[in-house]
Order: sequence, then C-alpha cells, then structure tokens
Amino acid sequence: MTDVEESPGLWRIVLVAAGVMAVSMGLRQCFGLFLAPSIAELGASAAAFGFAVALHNLVWGLSQPFVGALGDRFGACPVLIGCGLLYTAGLLLFAVSGTGFVALDLGIGLLTGLGIAGTGFGVLLGAVSRAAPPERRGLLVGLVSGAGSAGVLVLAPLGEGLIAQAGWRDAALAFAGICGAMVAVSLLIGGAPAQHSAKRAALPASGAWSAARTAMAHPGFVTMSVAFFACGFQLMFITTHLPRFLGLCGLAPSVGAAALAVTGVCNAIGSYAFGVLGQRYSPKRLLAGIYATRTTAIVVYLATPISATSTLLFAAVMGATWLGVVPLVSALIGRLFGLANFSLLFGLAFVCHQIGGFAGAWMGGIVLDATGSYDAAWWALVGIGAAAALLQWPMDDRPRMADGRSQEAEA
Repeated sequence: MTDVEESPGLWRIVLVAAGVMAVSMGLRQCFGLFLAPSIAELGASAAAFGFAVALHNLVWGLSQPFVGALGDRFGACPVLIGCGLLYTAGLLLFAVSGTGFVALDLGIGLLTGLGIAGTGFGVLLGAVSRAAPPERRGLLVGLVSGAGSAGVLVLAPLGEGLIAQAGWRDAALAFAGICGAMVAVSLLIGGAPAQHSAKRAALPASGAWSAARTAMAHPGFVTMSVAFFACGFQLMFITTHLPRFLGLCGLAPSVGAAALAVTGVCNAIGSYAFGVLGQRYSPKRLLAGIYATRTTAIVVYLATPISATSTLLFAAVMGATWLGVVPLVSALIGRLFGLANFSLLFGLAFVCHQIGGFAGAWMGGIVLDATGSYDAAWWALVGIGAAAALLQWPMDDRPRMADGRSQEAEA
C-alpha cells in the first residue's frame, strides 16, 4: 500500500491546516493596527499595549509544549477547536471590555496567546507531517508554514478598512467572527492522534515526558533550540522596531508599511522554497545558512545609506528567510525522534524562539531609551545571529531511540 493510499485525506488536512494557519497567524500580525485607536478609549498607553503583545508571545511559547502534547495524544481536531475558542474569546474580550487590563492583558495577552499555541505551528505541522508521505513532507510543511504569511495580506487591509469605517471595536468583533469561522473549519481536519499513526514515525512512540527527556538529553536538539532563540530575537526586534528606526532615519511611515508587506510576500515564498530544499539537502546546514544570510543582510544594511530602496531589499531578504526555518526545524525533529511526539518536541524548541522574541523586542526598547539610537541593538542582532550560524552548522543530527541510543531513521 502506498503512502498516498494510507492517507486519503491528505489534501483535506493540508488545505484545512493552511486555512487555519493563515487566519491564526494573520490575526495576530494585525494587532498593531489597533494600538493607536484603542489605547485612549481603554485608558492605556502604548507601552501597556506593547506589553500585552509581548505577553501574548510569551504565553504562546510557554504553553506550546503542553498544547502540542495534547495534540499528539488526542489528535489535532479537539485541540484546534478548544484553542480556537480561546482565541475567539480573547478577541471578543478585547472588543467589548472597558478597561485596559482586561482587554489587553487578559484578552490579547493571555487568551489569544493560549489560542495561537493550538492553532499555530506545532499542532498543525504535526498533523500534516504525520499524514504526508516522507518524500513530500517537507514541501507540504513549507506550504502550510507559508500560509501563515499569506493571511495577513488579506486581513491587514480588511482590518485597516474596518477600523476607518466602523471603529476599532467593530473591527475587533469582525476579527472575532473570522476566528469563529476558523474554529468551524477546524472540524474538517480529522486525522488520528499520534499513537494511531506510529507507523509513520521514524522511531517508536513513547510517553510524552520520556520523549521530552530524550530530546533534552540530545545535544543536537539542544543546539538547534538555542540557535532558534536567535531566530526569534532577530525577527521580533525587526517586527517591533523597524518602523521606529526608519522614522529616526528620516523615512516616511509608508516605507515601514511597504517593508512589512514585502516581508510577508517573500516570507510565503521562502517557507515553501525551504520546505522543498529541506527534502534534498541537509536541513541543519540550510538552517545555518539562513542565520548567516540574515546576519550578513543586517551588516550590509547598516553599512550602506538607509533609504527606501535599501530597506525594501533588506525586507525581501529577511522575508525570504523568515519562516523558512519552520519546515527545516520540523524536518530535523522528525529525523531525530520520529513523528509520534512531534508537536510536543516542536513546542519545546519553540519556547526558545519565543523567549528570544520577547528578549529582542524588549532589548530594542531598552537600548533606544538608554542611548537614543538603535545602533547597539542592531549589533547585538549581528552577534547573536553569527553565534547561531556557528552553532547550527555542526549540529549532531543523528536519530535517537527513546532510551537515548542512536539509530538511523527516516528523514
């Protein structure tokens, strides 16, 4: 029996996962649209709004391993529904609350953070990885990852228009309705829990905590996770602070908006491309190449006059390597430990990414307040990116059994 015959619902799973990813990731990338119109009415500040978004990222990262473990045990469908409802509740709370703490910290920070942990990368990529035949796994994971960038291309102009025409509360209610539709679509994903898909796993299934201990004892997994910190550190700094940096350089706000749009388009392309490349070449070397390319791009960007043209070129390079790490990290986890506990193990690595993101966004603000410029922050990105590339290149990617012994496995 062929892999395609074993997974008759493969394309249904891929399409549902891509749709959920597009909405889930697209909505969170639109939070910034609500900053200016909402804070005065909520009695909050820009710093309070920024903290809520940072809290969202931290809650997402810290809860991802636990939510991923639930997906491995019970399948994607119940986790997507439960977390999708939390996501919807968070947006509703933001839309109707009259106080900043409830709307921002509980709504945007806690509830949507928990929501995206189950409707983002870990659970969805686990479902796709287990359904896909090995020779197409990287391509399909890249396709679904790229959908996370495609969503914002529709949702950002929609949100901007709704805020201008109806106000931020009605726009937030509309986003909550879109999130509710995402929950309904999640019912179609189907798919068995990991325990019932063990024949697709490279290594035998083991208990969640045993799998976690095995991963944390694997030097290659630890190395990859530490390097993943640099990914979050670089990207969240750029997402959070690039518009302000461009303003300090005398460029118009439209340049920052155009740069984010270019990043989104190139992101979708890069995710798919690296999913394909990860099937043909060493994922660990491709990851090292991504970190080195980003770091080199930062150095070149800073060494040349900052202009609209140089900024858009920089955004294109960063976008092309943005989510390209996701299919490569996914491929390495599948190679090292198999797919039975994929979502849990992806979540463990992702914690480092999100801590890095929290640190990068926070560090940028601290440096700007202390020095009046972003110079030191940019060079911190260069140093951490170079260290990540050097760590990632020699990574030990030999598979391990649940008891820690090496074993050759299906990539």
